[in-house]
Amino acid sequence: VQLQASGGGSVQPGGSLRLSCVASRRFFTSERVGWYRQAPGKQREFVARITSITGMSATCADSVKDRFTISKDNAKGTAILQMDSLKPEDTGVYYCNLAGGRDFWGQGTQVTVSS
Repeated sequence: VQLQASGGGSVQPGGSLRLSCVASRRFFTSERVGWYRQAPGKQREFVARITSITGMSATCADSVKDRFTISKDNAKGTAILQMDSLKPEDTGVYYCNLAGGRDFWGQGTQVTVSS
């Protein structure tokens, strides 16, 4: 499966960005879609994930809760990470992940939050 992440850019603190992840096929109901990020010199960390086995269920890291929203469209094979009230510590490369029987990763999209 090919995953294409896009929507990154440079914004000032307090700004918003909308990241998109487009897959080369539809998502299966049993698959989990997630976003991870990696800041310079740091390990990749979990940001948010969403499942749809028993209805849509989203989980976000404490550091982004109430600021980021994840959603997905199984039929279209797309996922969105809406990021609001961005902070400098949100800076990093954001990766889309599709987890099911196997793990698939997108190429990443750079997000820079700076004044």
